Amino acid sequence: MQKNSYFLNIYLAKFWETLGNFFQNFWIVLYEWFGSDDYSTVVWGSFLITTLLYWIAGFCYTVVDLTGKPAFILKYKIQDTSSYPVSFRQVLRVVIHVLINQVVVSIPFYVFCYQLMAWRGFDSGSTLPTLQRTLLELVFCILMEEIGFYYSHRFLHHPLLYKHIHKRHHEWTSPIAITAIYAHPIEHIFSNLLPPFLGPFLLGSHVVTYWLWFSIALLSTLNAHSGFHFPLFPSPEAHDFHHLKFNQNYGVLGILDQLHGTNSLFLQSKKYQRHIFSLSLVPLKVLYPDKSKKL
Repeated sequence: MQKNSYFLNIYLAKFWETLGNFFQNFWIVLYEWFGSDDYSTVVWGSFLITTLLYWIAGFCYTVVDLTGKPAFILKYKIQDTSSYPVSFRQVLRVVIHVLINQVVVSIPFYVFCYQLMAWRGFDSGSTLPTLQRTLLELVFCILMEEIGFYYSHRFLHHPLLYKHIHKRHHEWTSPIAITAIYAHPIEHIFSNLLPPFLGPFLLGSHVVTYWLWFSIALLSTLNAHSGFHFPLFPSPEAHDFHHLKFNQNYGVLGILDQLHGTNSLFLQSKKYQRHIFSLSLVPLKVLYPDKSKKL
């Protein structure tokens, strides 16, 4: 037994070492591809990675949104009130607006981020941070995003700002994935871009940690707007409820919503019972049916 445990530990150590060497070598190649220049790496690297990731993942969702196929996926759809599939005209409008945000708004923001990061000091060295450090920094980034997004998002719901800025995002009461950054440019800066930047900036994180965190945040918000609750995926129920009721669930994690009591209606809803990480292939609407709709 001890012998097997010894060989398992050796195998795991070799596996992590090999994996670490792979990412280390890949980072060096990537850094050299950007001319070993911090400005190009931060600005253009961030733009390329986030834009490509958004549209690769978004394309997969959008194919289903436009066609309603493959049909077996539709059983995981949580939005009962939306007309589906969506029209090409609706999708095209979103695509154009999102591209404007990504090019006209995001690129200047990345330039601004670089200036702040250079002033704060950040790690762009050839040696990647350890896995343990990266995980700890990601936890901090998640908490900072929760604070930044909750308060900026709730502030945009003020009557004086809502109709001029945030209303555009809420045109979709049953959103689709790529509406994640379908927003007014001011909202895109202060709610979509700034909150994820807070954590890496405060920590002076390595550029790769910055990219990794932005990628996680991007995939999370695409999923939160998708209208699908797939097995093994984070639950989109809370943010979908926000689009339905407007004055509930302003945050990402739900911590500040619980603290401020801005999730009271959500906690009483059937959607809250379905707001779990599903390990079952059976749709949660089947496991937790809304009996009131059958009456």
